[in-house]
Formats: sequence, structure tokens, C-alpha cells
Amino acid sequence: MNFEEFVLAASLADLDAEARARRHADAVEFRMDLASDPLAALESYDGELPVLATNRAAWEGGEAEDDETRLAELAEAAELACVGAVDVELESLTAGEGERVAERARRAGTTVVASVHDFERTPSRPDLRDALETATERADVGKLAVTAESRSDVLDLLAVTREFDAAGERVATMAMGAPGRHSRAVAPLYGSRIGYAPVDPADATAPGQYDLETLARLVEDLK
Repeated sequence: MNFEEFVLAASLADLDAEARARRHADAVEFRMDLASDPLAALESYDGELPVLATNRAAWEGGEAEDDETRLAELAEAAELACVGAVDVELESLTAGEGERVAERARRAGTTVVASVHDFERTPSRPDLRDALETATERADVGKLAVTAESRSDVLDLLAVTREFDAAGERVATMAMGAPGRHSRAVAPLYGSRIGYAPVDPADATAPGQYDLETLARLVEDLK
């Protein structure tokens, strides 16, 4: 998974649901932190879609409490044939422990996504640039999810997304919350390389997510 083009990922906590995602998704984001035995699930995975493995820390909106364990599991996942990319929080990468995951991923030919989430607000444009600049320096793709309080917040995010795309950087951006919901469909037009959506609306893992079928249709229609 090189994310040279936009990739729509179905967010799953159960890989058995992959078959239901095939019609609309390009990949699956496997939320390891929401699964009971994620490594066993990955080792037995026989689906058609490549996997973007995420083991989200509780301090970044996920459910994995033990950083050492979750990063060790993510490093193991990075070396599995079915895993095309891993998501590592930028804070973990800069703190050092996450860099070990990135090193093992690179040796295995697995793409590294460095992610940043702001569940409170949309930072200023300079701060958005700084976050994405650091993320793209540390990883193959820089992911930035912010919380929009107005449509002007979305405009700032899209403008910065376009800047990085024009500079040849691979980024994935989205604005969470109701005012930013449309960004999930619009951001690909400005260069965002990854979109996320649950197969069922009830399984949303972030505020403002469309269900997979709806997001796939919106992205295709806008394209």
C-alpha cells in the first residue's frame, strides 16, 4: 500500500466483516485495540483487501491502555503479509518507542502512517502545517484529524492539505464533528490519500463518520 492514490478504508474491529466491505472499500483498517485477540485474527485473515493495522492508544482516542504491549503487537502485525500499512501515533514516533515499530515496518516493506488527532479543536494553519510536516518527515504518510467548530475550520484544513499534496507529500486529513463531516468526502479532491468509514453507521470510531457505502458514493460522485 503506497497511497499514491486515494484509498478508502473500511474501519473494522472484526476481520470477518471484510467480505461485506469489498464492494466499496480499497482496504480495511483493522482496529486492533477493539479486538480481543488481534494478532491471531491477522494471522488467520484470508480476505481480499489489504490491511491498515491500527492499535490506537487510549490517550489518542482508542482503547489500548498498555503502550508497551500495543506497540509490540503493532510491530508484529507490521511484518505479516496481509498488512500493507500500520498507523503509529506521531507522539509515539517522536517519543522513541513507536520508532521501533516504524523500523520493523520498513524492513518488511510495510507503509507507515504517522497520525495526529485533535479532539478539541482545529489548530491554526501554521500549527496544521507543523503537525503535517513532522508527520511526513517521520513516516510515509502524515495523517491529521481535527475537530471542526465551523466550516472555516474545514477550509483551513483543506488549504493545508492542498499545499502538502502540491509539494508531493502524502497526507490524509479529515475534520471530525458535524461541521466537518463533509470534509471526509471533499478532502480527497484536495489531495487527502486515506478515508475511513464503518460498514455499519453504528460502528463509527470517530465523530462525523459516514457509513462506507455513503462515503464511497460521495467520493465517486465528487470525483
